[in-house]
Amino acid sequence: MQTDTRMWKLVLAYDGTDFHGWQVQPDCLTVQGLLRDALARITGEEVLPQGSGRTDAGVHALGQVASFALAAPIPEDNLVRALNRILPAAIRVLTANRAANDFHARHSAQAKTYEYKIFRGKICPPWQARYSYAWHKRLDVDAMQRCARMILGEHDFTSFAASGSDACSNVRCLYASEWTEETDLLLYRVRGDGFLHHMVRNLVGTFLEVGRGNLAEIKIPVILAARSRDQAGPTAPARGLYLVSVDYLNH
Repeated sequence: MQTDTRMWKLVLAYDGTDFHGWQVQPDCLTVQGLLRDALARITGEEVLPQGSGRTDAGVHALGQVASFALAAPIPEDNLVRALNRILPAAIRVLTANRAANDFHARHSAQAKTYEYKIFRGKICPPWQARYSYAWHKRLDVDAMQRCARMILGEHDFTSFAASGSDACSNVRCLYASEWTEETDLLLYRVRGDGFLHHMVRNLVGTFLEVGRGNLAEIKIPVILAARSRDQAGPTAPARGLYLVSVDYLNH
């Protein structure tokens, strides 16, 4: 890194409905691509912001983190205002701060928290349709809660990773995994040191199979041990998933 550049840390929120995920893709509208273009317009510098995770198409974020180096001596508050003027309303920069030169949004992350929302009312209102998975039929939430606790700790999550995952290791450690009920909403919240591609959505899809009575809860440890995607349940829709926050040590 050049000595005249400074590392930045951004926290963003976005409605992922109309984007093809975080990562830049040819001829596709992505959050990373729009942020890159906005930074170029403001500073004249060509930088590719690095995200804490590559959220899929349709997945939302309440606290995505991005990092990049800039030479421009722009004040922090001014960068937030300038980015929010240029970016579409579906993407908002919440904070922008200078960071240590060794900071990296993904590599420096210590833990991430995701949340999945299921709308339980009989008729899903239009303002919830883009932001939750509607399921009003019976669910055994107690059984789903017991299953959520079974995956706490360190495991090989190959069975819950997308087929063809290119991760170096599929071992992850989960610190929290629980279902909670609110008015017309069933929420799954999970926190861990990292997540594989589609991992949270595959976990939710499997827990829902238990809740529907299509899968015995005692099968969860068997599915984990199998290390085979074919053994787990379907992938839950992207619209119910949120990247809530990312934790860092000393950043």
